[in-house]
Amino acid sequence: MKKDIETKIAVFPMPVLMIAAYDEDGKVNVMNAAWGMICAEDKIALFIDEDHKTTKNIRAVKAFTVSLADAKNIAVADFFGIATGNKMPDKFERSGFHAVKSSHVNAPIIEEFPVVMECELAEIVETENIYAVVGKIVNAQAEENILDAKGKVEPAKINALIFDQFQNGYYAVGEKVGKAWHEGAPLMKPNK
Repeated sequence: MKKDIETKIAVFPMPVLMIAAYDEDGKVNVMNAAWGMICAEDKIALFIDEDHKTTKNIRAVKAFTVSLADAKNIAVADFFGIATGNKMPDKFERSGFHAVKSSHVNAPIIEEFPVVMECELAEIVETENIYAVVGKIVNAQAEENILDAKGKVEPAKINALIFDQFQNGYYAVGEKVGKAWHEGAPLMKPNK
């Protein structure tokens, strides 16, 4: 039996995404965001507040990268969520991480995170109920050590972080428990 709980965001898991952008002077800023998702084959939507330094940078330079945070880099990933570039101008430098310029978009790639999507700003959706930064994914990169023999990402090797808003926890993704578009196939057959 279910019990009413206080109003909480009841979506679990949520990705831990590292959103990086240059400001107009080429300075790197990175933020941690869990409210983001793929919204088309080549699009990602980030539901981030317009007051974030990273959001302001994306508006100015029209490009950004989105990396998947991993358990190995949990401390810095969390720091990117705690600190704000609006009040801490040396936020990225304090992390000790390294950035290189994407060869596809005008945005930094954070070298320490294992998977990155390079995005051009497609649009910003701003209504009474939503503020979303939508990016067109023009390229993706992954560290070779997380790829299988066919060159595809093996999710268990990423050890990607997921966020739990119920108790403010981080978890690492690991075990594969089924195959998509396969596990439910037997239910497609009519009952006899």
